[in-house]
Order: sequence, then C-alpha cells, then structure tokens
Amino acid sequence: MTEGLLYVLSQPRDGDEAGFHDWYDNEHGPARLALPGVRQGHRYRAADGEAPSWLAWYDLDLEVLHTPRYRRLREERSAREAAVMAALETLDRRIYELLDDYGTPAAAPPPLLVARSMTVEPDREPDLNAWYEEEHIPSLHALPGWRRTRRYVLVDGNAPRFLSLHEIDDPGVFETAAYRAATSTPWRAEIMRTVTAEERRAFAYHGTFRTSGAPAAAQ
Repeated sequence: MTEGLLYVLSQPRDGDEAGFHDWYDNEHGPARLALPGVRQGHRYRAADGEAPSWLAWYDLDLEVLHTPRYRRLREERSAREAAVMAALETLDRRIYELLDDYGTPAAAPPPLLVARSMTVEPDREPDLNAWYEEEHIPSLHALPGWRRTRRYVLVDGNAPRFLSLHEIDDPGVFETAAYRAATSTPWRAEIMRTVTAEERRAFAYHGTFRTSGAPAAAQ
C-alpha cells in the first residue's frame, strides 16, 4: 500500500456553476469515494481570489488508480459527465505520494487548507527536507490552530515537485507576529534562493463526499 493524494483543480465556465456543483457532489465525487482504497474526499473553494476556483482532494492508496474499476470510471463516462468535463475551463489533475505526516488528523475536515508547492535544484532537495523537518514544521505547529501538515512528492501532473498540505483552523494566524517570525528565518531565505518553481494556494472548506451522493456537510 502506497499512501497518496489525488488533487484536482477545476474551473467551470461562467454561468454553469450550478450544473458543475450538482455533477461533482452527486456523481463524480461519490463514484470515486465508493472505490476500495479511497478513504475520504472533500471539495474546497478558493480563499485567495485565484483561479482555478475549486479543489477536490482524495486520500487514497495509489494502487487504486491502476485498478480496472477506476479505469472504467475514466473510460466509460456518463453522457452528463462527458458534457460537464468537456465544458470546463480548467481541469488540472495531480497525483502525489505521501512523504511525511505531521500532526493529528481531526474528526472534521479543516476549515482552511493551504497548498504550498515548490521545486528546488536537485542537489538541494536534502536541504529542503532538512529545513522542513528541523525548523519549518516545528515552528508552524507551535502556532495556535495549525492542525496538520502532510508533505508529498509529485507522481503525475504538471506542478512543482514537492507539495506541503497544511490544515488550519483560522486564517487569522497569518496576521500574527509568530507566523511572520516562523516564515522569515535566515534558513528559509537560503532555501528560497534555490527554488526554481513554486505555487501557493489557499482554500476554504465546501463539502465532503459520501457514496450516496450529495455532500455530507457543506458551507
């Protein structure tokens, strides 16, 4: 079993959001959650004003993506699914393998998700990992409401190589002096000089998939 993440950014065209959400919540997400090896799936909306505006992410065993049942979902789409997907303005699908998991999973999905990804020069990857493990993660997890951080490496997709997925209770933490201190260290500055590609997105909780369709909870 290889723990991983299916991370999908999407953007419906203007005027078609109602059909997009109904399809995602009642057909697309529940069909994937019903597969053995897919443990949970959630949808988030952009909290940073950037596009794509919607994120769906699934915790899963990476092996499920190579099963006949999963392949059938992608190869034998319903007429509705084919039409909705063909009309999307953006569909950005990424697959990651879990590297590290810090913190304790909560019963409820996090209100805020920050996805920070970057690529560094290959010979500096050990330095990036050391910085995360020895300074950055401990500093962030000392902040109130910083629930959990999972680090991943990209397996498939067009994105920076390493992803850090941060689960946070309150966006107010970003306005604190403690956060500014945690993200303004000399070691961080040294690491950032080696970055060749990066991305930062923030998302607010929208809903959780369930196999029977319709989000179990939505905001």
